[in-house]
Amino acid sequence: MTGVLVQRLLSSAVALVGALVLVFFILYLLPGDPVLLMLAGTPASPEAIANLRHQLGLDQPLGVQFGRYMLDMLRGDLGKSLVSDDPVLPKILSQFPSTAILTLASTAIAVVIGIVLGVLSAIHRGGVLDVAARLVSLFGISMPTFWSGILLILIFSVQLRALPSVGSEGWRTLVLPALALGTVGAGYIVRMVRNSMLEVMNEPFIVTLRSKGLPERTVMYRHALRNALIPAITMIGIQIGELMAGAVVVETVFSRQGIGRLLATGIMSKDIPVVQGVVLFTAIVYVGINLLVDISYSAIDPRVRRSV
Repeated sequence: MTGVLVQRLLSSAVALVGALVLVFFILYLLPGDPVLLMLAGTPASPEAIANLRHQLGLDQPLGVQFGRYMLDMLRGDLGKSLVSDDPVLPKILSQFPSTAILTLASTAIAVVIGIVLGVLSAIHRGGVLDVAARLVSLFGISMPTFWSGILLILIFSVQLRALPSVGSEGWRTLVLPALALGTVGAGYIVRMVRNSMLEVMNEPFIVTLRSKGLPERTVMYRHALRNALIPAITMIGIQIGELMAGAVVVETVFSRQGIGRLLATGIMSKDIPVVQGVVLFTAIVYVGINLLVDISYSAIDPRVRRSV
């Protein structure tokens, strides 16, 4: 177990290094001169351009810039905003709780809907419940979050006046954005759970359990579902990262605070340190979540514990 844990930690470290390198080169992957992009729309003299280039360290060799960047990352220094001149890390940390709450709420909705409908779809294969669950899955996967968000606002805020459409204060402002995000994740989880359940239901050990006279409910929900959850948990871990990325659109549509809206604002204002900081912070959270998902396998499937 220790060896596998070390291996997973090393692979996570490699992924984080890759994220660091990618975030660093965002500045150079942008078309055109980054300094001119930041100063677009404002009159700037050659001296002002040179000063900004020196402030960003872009007048130094690439290797020196990368080395300084890596040292700053190790110290937790993500730089300063070009717009407000505030440190980037405190800005991200102040906005992250709102995004975390939204992501957890939408994940809970996706998991509950996805597992329930996926199991019912597999058990009643070919029936009405199966067709309904697959339609819900197709709806969730195909619906863009900005469109579903606007649709929810029109129905529950404009027509029914039941829930607020903007803001991030209180649980009522969380319902609509969490639904908009959660239905997307639910669509993928329904498919994964359904396929996994159908595969497990054909395994020899399920036939053996039935032949021993165990109730069908026990066979399905205690044995088949537990074995089918392994690939579903992988999908759930991936979906958490996807939902956090989807917060960029949802937080903008619903005018919520969060790192998604912070990223969108940074992109529109060409505040590259903020964009780099949010991308890197999100990558660290995503890698950490997937590491926890990998470790949780052994707690769910005894075969994984024996293999490690």
